[in-house]
Amino acid sequence: MTIMEPPATREARGWPQLLRADPLPWLLEPSTPAVRQAALRDLLDRLADDPEVAEARRAAMAADPIAAILAAQQRDGYWEKPGAGYATKYRGTVWQLIFLDQLGADPADERVQRACDYVLGHSIAATGGFGASGRLDRPPPPSAVLHCLNGNLLRAVIGFGRLDDERVQGAIEWQARAITGEGVERWYASGTSGPSFACAANEGLPCGWGAAKAMLGLARIPEGRRSPLVARAIDTGVTFLLSRDPAVADYPKGWGNTRPNRSWFKLGFPSAYVTDILQVLEALVELGHGADPRLARARAWLLAMQDDRGRWWNQYAYNGKTWVDFERQGEPGKWVTLRALRVLRALAVNDGGR
Repeated sequence: MTIMEPPATREARGWPQLLRADPLPWLLEPSTPAVRQAALRDLLDRLADDPEVAEARRAAMAADPIAAILAAQQRDGYWEKPGAGYATKYRGTVWQLIFLDQLGADPADERVQRACDYVLGHSIAATGGFGASGRLDRPPPPSAVLHCLNGNLLRAVIGFGRLDDERVQGAIEWQARAITGEGVERWYASGTSGPSFACAANEGLPCGWGAAKAMLGLARIPEGRRSPLVARAIDTGVTFLLSRDPAVADYPKGWGNTRPNRSWFKLGFPSAYVTDILQVLEALVELGHGADPRLARARAWLLAMQDDRGRWWNQYAYNGKTWVDFERQGEPGKWVTLRALRVLRALAVNDGGR
């Protein structure tokens, strides 16, 4: 019997030719099992029940950084202190759930699900969205709900299997209405201050960082499960992200700033509320817009960032701010390289493998 190669694999065979060297053996090293698991699945099309993937997943749960994060979890499911979980950066509860998702933690692990339960029980405002609050005694107020945090947490809880939870559906509803402006009577100057990604932290102007996070959150919803409202919100977000050249990242800037924030151009891992150019590409690729010609310069920029060994360096690693360092800042980063290769592979598929 002939084993047919998956169509996506056939189309993507040419993407390694874009690299200066092959970093895949480096990514597959057993010493970093979380990266190995992701590379097997995302770059080699291995299924979740593949023996090598399953082995890497088990090893990842027992190794840092996942093991260190879970070891710091309190019995009730929170980190550092009870409550809404935004404080402190980046050791509070909501950040750990975001990071565990980005690290590919096993959704079947009881500690991961306990963290989902805690965040869903303590971090949602009355309006339905996730709020940025460090309060211990009450849920976040509606004025604390932000596109960036809501998008990050939506992506995490959906990835951990909670799409059908009514609280997650409420956060999706908030995200979509906050983007389109439909059916919202009041905006809060201290948080998301208006539709189309307007944010108080950006002087009420649309925020490119928030847009990227929101789109990555909504992208996790299977296409067949997206309501018309969510579809309109995604269309609005894609239009906004493509309204500027992502390689330039000159999205609206408040408070008298005339140049894009330098963080746009620093590739990093993990990802909190700051966004880089690669994350805009990740969002647009996941939403099916990888073939848009307006991404050509961003792809060229990304390719130029690799070193002579086909690796990308971690320039924004949050060292010393998290429970454990994920990678060394200013050095080649497996996670950043994996992020880049996922996007380049998808762009090659969208480009017919050329």
